[in-house]
Amino acid sequence: MDIPKGATVAVADGERLNMFHNSGDEANPKLTASVVEDVSNDNKGSGARHQSSASNPDSSQIEEDSFAAGTAELLNRQVLGGHIAKLIVIAAPRTLGELRKHYHQKLTDVLVGEIAKDLTGHSVQEVEKVIASA
Repeated sequence: MDIPKGATVAVADGERLNMFHNSGDEANPKLTASVVEDVSNDNKGSGARHQSSASNPDSSQIEEDSFAAGTAELLNRQVLGGHIAKLIVIAAPRTLGELRKHYHQKLTDVLVGEIAKDLTGHSVQEVEKVIASA
C-alpha cells in the first residue's frame, strides 16, 4: 500500500497511540512523528455496563476498549476539523475492531487503509516497511 503525500498514519494498541505524517511522496515516503493529544479513556463502551465474568470483558480489556474508543474519538475530531485528509490506521487486531465501531462517516471517507498488526513501539522504518508490503 502506498502512503499518500500528506497522509496521517495512526499506530495504536489498547494503551498507546503514535501518529506520523508523511512529508515525502508515495514513491519515497518519509514518516515523521506528530504530537499526539491525550486520549480520553472516559468512553467505556458496551463492556463497561456489565460485570466482569467469564462471558464479559475483564477490567483491563474494558480499559483497552475505552482507549480504542478514545483514539477513534480523537481521530474523528481531527478529521472533522480538517486536520486529517488521508488516514492509514495500523492497530492490534482487537483494537482495530473496537476502533471501527466508533469511526465517524467522514473518517471512513478519508481512510486510505487499515492494517491489523501491533506496531506500537516499533521504529518508523518498520512502520514504513509494513505499510509498503500491505
